[in-house]
Amino acid sequence: MSQTNEEIQQTDSIDSQDPNKKDDKKEKNRKPANTAFRQQRLRAWQPILTPKTVLPIFFAVGIIFAPLGGLLLWASAKVEEISIDYSTCSSAPLANDTATIPSNLVTSNFKSKNQTQAPYWSKFFLDVNYPNQSMPVSVINTTVCRIFFEIPDDIGPPVFLYYRLTNFYQNHRRYVKSFDQQQLQGQFRDNNSISNSDCDPLRIDPETGKAFYPCGLIANSIFNDTINSPVWMQVAGSDADNQTYSMTSQGIAWSSDRDLYKPTAYTPDQVVPPPNWRVQYPTYNATFPIPNLQQWEAFQVWMRTAGLPTFSKLSLRNDTAPMRSGLYYVDVNDYFPVTKYGGTKSILISTRTAIGGKNPFLGIAYIVVAGICVLLGALFTATHLIKPRKLGDHTYLSWNNEQPSTAITTGRASRPNENS
Repeated sequence: MSQTNEEIQQTDSIDSQDPNKKDDKKEKNRKPANTAFRQQRLRAWQPILTPKTVLPIFFAVGIIFAPLGGLLLWASAKVEEISIDYSTCSSAPLANDTATIPSNLVTSNFKSKNQTQAPYWSKFFLDVNYPNQSMPVSVINTTVCRIFFEIPDDIGPPVFLYYRLTNFYQNHRRYVKSFDQQQLQGQFRDNNSISNSDCDPLRIDPETGKAFYPCGLIANSIFNDTINSPVWMQVAGSDADNQTYSMTSQGIAWSSDRDLYKPTAYTPDQVVPPPNWRVQYPTYNATFPIPNLQQWEAFQVWMRTAGLPTFSKLSLRNDTAPMRSGLYYVDVNDYFPVTKYGGTKSILISTRTAIGGKNPFLGIAYIVVAGICVLLGALFTATHLIKPRKLGDHTYLSWNNEQPSTAITTGRASRPNENS
């Protein structure tokens, strides 16, 4: 038996050394198919950079970009706006006295330069009832900042009222991801699901063991100052002393943002409000119902995080009536703290143009690029005229030669003392 096995092994070894033996397995060929596309023989435009082709491009870019930049700057300059920083309004005089707002806290841009009244402010205290005026359950003593300002000429429509924050980093990596999209879409999320979500560190209330709704840092830090509609003072031709310029918070969010929020499946006894909401929402119950995030556009605007530490978010708008020239005041319920982290907060009343709000950066960028291109074009043109560079014969370029390439692959170079 052992002899038979040895014969088989010897026979196999002899067959394996037979040079004429053909392998039954077909060798895999990794060579691409011989097509123009696979072998990279497709016709292509291969530009040759010469002074005659490069110099006109420089001047063309300059000629095109300069008017575009001027047009963008002109459109930005047509936006009329006024911005007032009210971060320190809590130190303003009481209602029976007023103080002029420091000029470094005010910026404005209007067609008319006939502003005769510098902005000023005062403050007073008001008991604000929550959740609404008809059912006062929670009464909060609130500092109200009253900001007076002049509109020198009619503006709008539309007219937009923004709040602007500085030194507030909504683009922080941990802050940006601190929310649960499924919870915002109305789905029921048990404590185990919330514990594994991105809402850290505001997932579960340690006192009650219930999930926060909405959970996460973004929702907890929502801007909660209440900015009321401007009031027009001393209306000409009217018996009323004041007239409110009605603005609404409807339509301030993008339609794509509104689609991200649905009414929640939670019941009030299953969740608790975020910590910073406890002033207006001490708890969730029949008196303080869970807010409908699908209809709360101010919340949707806040949840769209900003990419820079200085940003403006839309609060109110009026798309139908112009804002007449005259003296106005805006009452702001002052809740949101900014001095704790060295930030500021402002109100911004603005119009818009076809390119949006006031932002001269894009126009300046276009003009700067145009100037650089024209300058480089002139410099290269002078260099080419004074001391031109000798150019090679383009007929010797490989793609101009219809003859097949004679280049061959030589493989690796021979090593020293290696026999050829």
